[in-house]
Amino acid sequence: MTRISRRFRDLRDQGEKALILYLTAGDPSLEKTLEFIPALEAAGADLLEIGVPFSDPTADGPAIQAASRRALENGTNLAGVLDLIAQLRRRSEIPVILFSYYNPIWVFGPERFARAAKTAGVDGVLVVDLPLVIGFGLSKPARAGAGGGPASRRRRGGQCPGPIDPCPRGPKGWNEPGLQLCL
Repeated sequence: MTRISRRFRDLRDQGEKALILYLTAGDPSLEKTLEFIPALEAAGADLLEIGVPFSDPTADGPAIQAASRRALENGTNLAGVLDLIAQLRRRSEIPVILFSYYNPIWVFGPERFARAAKTAGVDGVLVVDLPLVIGFGLSKPARAGAGGGPASRRRRGGQCPGPIDPCPRGPKGWNEPGLQLCL
């Protein structure tokens, strides 16, 4: 059972809802980001979405665009964000979902990224600008990153209607031992 599934199970058993918070890694610095996370957890955060800064965050509003710009100006990159997660795992088990555009993953290398994300302790990846049909190509690297285990796919609501079922139904899902891949 993954950290995400455990957290949702525990919340459901307590009759509570999840508080999922977002922050851009590297704003104002990676060191400060690492300091903020325990405070967010102590304040009640159940899961964290940690944004990988990107130069063209077209799916984001002005606040996240500005945070990404500041983080990039400070030299934050995907490797640094993954190192941040690895450091976080030494002191916290809060579920972490990386929020990223595809370009940083593509430049890093999808298979290398999947392995590094899993090793660092990332629980899920939300790729905001990758069309669903193309996103199926990330399934193989995600499985490779999970040590050959399965990776599940999820779709944000209302996108890409049509004959493709991006979320095969069945007993799997958040319980997969691999990375959660959200397209």
